[in-house]
Amino acid sequence: MKYNTIKFTQKSAPEKSARMVEIIIGCKWSLTVYSLLKEGINRPGEMVRNVEGLTTKVLNTCLKKNIEFGILTKSIFNETPPRVEYNVSEFGTKFINVLNELEKLQLEINDIAP
Repeated sequence: MKYNTIKFTQKSAPEKSARMVEIIIGCKWSLTVYSLLKEGINRPGEMVRNVEGLTTKVLNTCLKKNIEFGILTKSIFNETPPRVEYNVSEFGTKFINVLNELEKLQLEINDIAP
């Protein structure tokens, strides 16, 4: 009697990355923050001044989530007054590219939908 060998196993969703995308997309300000950083606006005060409706509290929560995932880095300068700047990490660049591809996919879906 000949036994069949298993060639494939059940594929599961990428748990951690899927959760990260869900949390970041769920934060309505993350994409705006990425746009600000792309434009060279990397200090929190500047960000709040440049976006209508964005508060310091909400921005800090958004930035904290992005730092925890390794998408952004925080630089603290030992100056008076204190200065803090945020930048996109190397991993963050890859992640933002994935989000850009999702946006392109959404545009294609919008063109196809009746």
